Amino acid sequence: MPVILPTDLPAVETLSGENIFVMTKKRAHTQDIRPLKIGIVNLMPTKIATETQILRLLSNTPLQIEITLVQMGGHEAKNTSKEHLDAFYHTFEDIKATQFDGMIITGAPVETLPFTEVDYWDELCAIMEWTKTHVYSTMHICWGAQAGLYYHYGIDKYELEEKLSGVYPHRVNIPLSRLMRGFDDGFYAPHSRYTSIHEEDIIAAGLSVLSKSDSAGLYIAASDDRRQVFVTGHSEYDRMTLDGEYRRDIGKGLSIEPPINYYEDDDPDKPPVMRWRSHAHLLFANWLNYYVYQETPYNLASLS
Repeated sequence: MPVILPTDLPAVETLSGENIFVMTKKRAHTQDIRPLKIGIVNLMPTKIATETQILRLLSNTPLQIEITLVQMGGHEAKNTSKEHLDAFYHTFEDIKATQFDGMIITGAPVETLPFTEVDYWDELCAIMEWTKTHVYSTMHICWGAQAGLYYHYGIDKYELEEKLSGVYPHRVNIPLSRLMRGFDDGFYAPHSRYTSIHEEDIIAAGLSVLSKSDSAGLYIAASDDRRQVFVTGHSEYDRMTLDGEYRRDIGKGLSIEPPINYYEDDDPDKPPVMRWRSHAHLLFANWLNYYVYQETPYNLASLS
C-alpha cells in the first residue's frame, strides 16, 4: 500500500532508501481511488523515529493510505522541533470534524504515572471518546493500549518488579482470528515497559485475547466488533530502538539489565538480532485489510 506523504517529511527519504514504496500527494491525486484515511496520534518523544517506524509497517499492502499526524495540543514536545510539528502535525481541534477509517495511538514514556496525572490525559480521553463515532478501527500500542483499556473498559495497569525489556516469544491464542491470519504458532515481538495488564481483567471485560507470551504476558487483545485493538508490545520498533533505550538508561545511571533475547548471544557488545520484522508487517497488514479496509464504510460520514 503506497503511503501518501508530504514530499519533505523526513520519513520519505528514509523509507525510499529502504526500497519501501511511498507516494507523494501529487502522484496520488492522479489515481481515481479513495485512499484509506489513517490518523496517527503520536505520543512518543522521538516523533520522527516513531513516524518512520509506523509508516514502514503501513506501506506493505496494495491500496493508498492518507496519513494524518496528530499531536497533543496541550503538551509541549521537548524532543521534536517546533518547525517539524508545525509543518506536519495537527491537533485534535484541527481534526475533530473529520472521519477516519483507522487510527493508531502510540505508546508514551509516562506509564509509571497514574493515568489522571499525565498532563494530556483529558485531551487523550476526548480523542478516545471521539474515535467511537469518527474512526472505524483504532489500534492502541503499549502505553496507548493501557490507556485505551483503562478509558474504554476500566482496566487498570499494575507495576512490574523490574522493567520488561527484550524480544519475547509469543503464541497465537485464536488461530481463526483474522488479525492473526498467517501468523506462525510461535513468533517474536519486542516489549519495553514497567507496567502490565492482568489477562483475567481482559477476559472479564469481554475482550478476546488473541496473543500472549509466557514471559511477557498479554500481547494482543481486541473487541469482538474489531473496532478496538490493543497491542501491549512494540512490533513497530526497528533493530536499534531497544539498544538506544538501554544505552539511554545506562547513561542515566539506572541499574538495568540488557534487553532479553535481543543482542547476539545476549551480549550487549554484539549487534542486535532482528527477529520480529515479518510478523510486525503481517500484524499491520492484517489490521489494515481485515479490520479497516474490509469493514469501513465507503462514505465515512456514516460513522457518526
